[in-house]
Amino acid sequence: MTLGLILRAVGMSSSSYHDANKRRYQQDSEQLIDTLKLLRKEHEDYGYRTMTLALRNMGYTVNHKKVLRLMTKYDLLCHAFERKTRKYNSYRGSVGNIETNRLNRRFKTDRPYQKIVTDVTELRWGNKTTDERAYFTAYMDLFSGEIISWAIGLHPTVQFVTNPLDELLAHRPELSYRMTIHSDQGFQYQNWEYRNRLKEAKVFQSMSRKATCLDNAAAESFFHILKVGTVHNHVYANFEELRTATTAFIDYYNHKRIKTKLAGMTPVGFRKHSSQFVA
Repeated sequence: MTLGLILRAVGMSSSSYHDANKRRYQQDSEQLIDTLKLLRKEHEDYGYRTMTLALRNMGYTVNHKKVLRLMTKYDLLCHAFERKTRKYNSYRGSVGNIETNRLNRRFKTDRPYQKIVTDVTELRWGNKTTDERAYFTAYMDLFSGEIISWAIGLHPTVQFVTNPLDELLAHRPELSYRMTIHSDQGFQYQNWEYRNRLKEAKVFQSMSRKATCLDNAAAESFFHILKVGTVHNHVYANFEELRTATTAFIDYYNHKRIKTKLAGMTPVGFRKHSSQFVA
């Protein structure tokens, strides 16, 4: 049987046959594999799509399907998010004023400092008992996902959340639109002192509905990422170690951790890039 008859029998054109015959499918590049392993050590929370963007930023022309195959083959898939912990709840009933939900899960914006989300979560060190717990709060700009201000402490008081709020308001640039800060119905956000700061700064206050954490999903998502990078995969001997690790992670999150929804840029990089583009 001639080659032509064989190709017709298997349904392959002669051009496809010769093209396949000329190709030399070599083994996976050792340099690419080594780079993947280094990226995994540096970014333990990267999935295969984010890893693909990181490789492209480094000059590799690679498809996400190949990255997934290599990560599966060499056991480099991300398992950091598999652990779940109990959520901190600051709700104490109606102890102040409850605001309506202005955000309504509209977490996207094309303007910096227009939509800010905030919340409080719990971090533990040592044996992770109730005597070994700290509290963390942050104000995140939904424009870029950047953490504008934050605090970590041993007591989730009203002052605990107003201190980073003051820092946020001090760094807020001149805007032609009003800022909205969204939170849950925690007692800190119902307090008159917190509410008065927003009123004086002419900031809209927005609150999630009772027992509806999805109304503040953006903040909850960040807290999950924070815990993956700290307490979920590391053990800290004391509060100072936890504070140091948290400080380092916030810097990493803002300046080094790229995001697929930011076109492979970091939150700070995206903000700077957008500012230059607008200018």
